Amino acid sequence: MFSFDVLARDPDTRARSGVIHTAHGAIETPVFMPVGTQASVKALTPDDVKCTGAEIILANTYHLYLRPGADVIAEFGGLHEFMRWDRPLMTDSGGFQVFSLGSALRDGVGKIGDIFPDEDPRRAERPLGDMLAKIDEEGVTFKSHLDGSAHRFTPAHSIKVQSQLGADFILAFDECTSPLDDFAYTRRAMERTHRWAARSWDAYAQFGRDYQTLFGIVQGGAYRELREDSARFISSLPFRAYSIGGSLGKSKRDMHQILEWTLPLLPDEKPRHLLGIGEIDDVFEAVQRGIDMFDCVSPTRWARNGSLLIHPAASNVGAEEKLSRRGRLHIYNAQFERDPQPIDDTCDCYTCRNFSRAYLHHLFRARELVVYRLASIHNLRFMFRLMRRIREAIAAGRFLELKAEFE
Repeated sequence: MFSFDVLARDPDTRARSGVIHTAHGAIETPVFMPVGTQASVKALTPDDVKCTGAEIILANTYHLYLRPGADVIAEFGGLHEFMRWDRPLMTDSGGFQVFSLGSALRDGVGKIGDIFPDEDPRRAERPLGDMLAKIDEEGVTFKSHLDGSAHRFTPAHSIKVQSQLGADFILAFDECTSPLDDFAYTRRAMERTHRWAARSWDAYAQFGRDYQTLFGIVQGGAYRELREDSARFISSLPFRAYSIGGSLGKSKRDMHQILEWTLPLLPDEKPRHLLGIGEIDDVFEAVQRGIDMFDCVSPTRWARNGSLLIHPAASNVGAEEKLSRRGRLHIYNAQFERDPQPIDDTCDCYTCRNFSRAYLHHLFRARELVVYRLASIHNLRFMFRLMRRIREAIAAGRFLELKAEFE
């Protein structure tokens, strides 16, 4: 049921476009995946998400294991039936939550801050917490963020839970290290991740459904030797696709280097997924180096905070709009109080076709709940239009020309 075909390659970079076939439909790559942490993309119905152009959603194994429980979801026929989503799904392994409950609390990075500590000016001000996860050779013991109850994840348990959830793409259980971990610890964690990868594969053979595809995860932090070792080891196992995970360094420049070290060592005929990354500049840099798949909470999180994505070619955007350096319009700003224009006059989303900036500004100021839906529709539609343009640019041999439009 699973296959991946590369359809076009950009002549000047490693960017490629293609299609992944799954039991629940085809996915054009490069692709962006909205994150539906709790089997829901926040503020949106499945039909809303479809109308933005989404082909696949990523859900969170850790959160769904805790609530409502994988056994409950299995009783409903799996995630597709439970959330009424008939297109492809991916679930993560729970490994990132090991990090966010552990060294992320210790170091003040990750979900509670910028994943790139050198680019987070407020990290030094953030209070650090006690770790809620303990890692050993067999797995991880952690305390639930909901009620403090103790739980245990192992590679086999993660795969079994993901089998119950029933997503098309599932991930091997791994240890996600902190960008502040030293070489010695990162090496130990990487070697443990390799042993867990083999155990995940064995569990997949036992529990995995016939339509599910297991992704191996490359680790190794920001250390070239470790990233290259990990890429070679993970690609030696019979995974049909790969994710690049763990610490991506202390800055975006580090992340670019990690991709340059890692991607040439992974089989060209298999898809590559960059975990948790989805800002516009990051998408271009990663596609340029050969990444096919992205997932990130940022576009919908920005939307709920009134930060709306704008195409640089929009004629209704000027310096006076006070765009952020990353191409976002902040609808809370006072100059939008009487603005009759859509968010972006190049956008064809439901929100831009029907509502003015003034109306959205009012809704955010009044804290009307519908605005989270309207803003999220716009930001997701922006991302899917962007990915389509990237695919078209690759096919036309003008990827770098398109990238320059967003710089």
